[in-house]
Amino acid sequence: MKRVCVIAGVGPGNGAAFARRFGSEGYAVALLARSGGFAETLASSLPDARAYACDVGDAASVARTFEAVRRDLGDVEVLVYNAGSGVWGTIEEASAADFETAWRVNALGGFLAAREVIPAMKRAGRGNIVFVGATASRKAGAKSASFSSAKGAQRSLSESMARALWPAGIHVSLIVVDGVVDLPRTRQRMKDKPDAFFVRPDDVAEIGFRLTQQNPSAWSFEVEARPFGESW
Repeated sequence: MKRVCVIAGVGPGNGAAFARRFGSEGYAVALLARSGGFAETLASSLPDARAYACDVGDAASVARTFEAVRRDLGDVEVLVYNAGSGVWGTIEEASAADFETAWRVNALGGFLAAREVIPAMKRAGRGNIVFVGATASRKAGAKSASFSSAKGAQRSLSESMARALWPAGIHVSLIVVDGVVDLPRTRQRMKDKPDAFFVRPDDVAEIGFRLTQQNPSAWSFEVEARPFGESW
């Protein structure tokens, strides 16, 4: 039976890159997205991949989805939590709904998804949970009142999980993406920027895969991904 990898938050950037990378290593890949269109098309192009509609901010939706994944593919060995969203605005511009939605997608969803995979990983004595974070978790800009708060919560959650789960053989890690992800919409918006300005999704996915291959004697918790020209 194939090893199973769940990618939570599948779009045309990092999510798709993770799906392709783990698929290329022989994993059966479950692609989770709020709407099925893109994920279904991507799944049809990969061997042993299935798309699932899932609202990561809703506990019932997450429970139903992971039950289906276990039934269809088996116990999850790798969870990549790539879901993330936020509305840009200052504390005066952001609404309470903006703040809550960002928290639900970035933090609560990670909590719910992790709880679905931890029991089987504990029984196996191994597993990987990779969170895809952002620099906003460390330094909040004036217009990131909602997003930075949510990403900060996500980082704290992942760190707590690492401390609790590493002794059980479950490697919890965090990729801090510092830069603009290379997507058609970002290219369109930043036409003057050279290739070197952007973070390539395939390279972020490579980091994620390599994290899952580390030996327990030298596990990494937090790894940064930024273009060489990014100011930091």
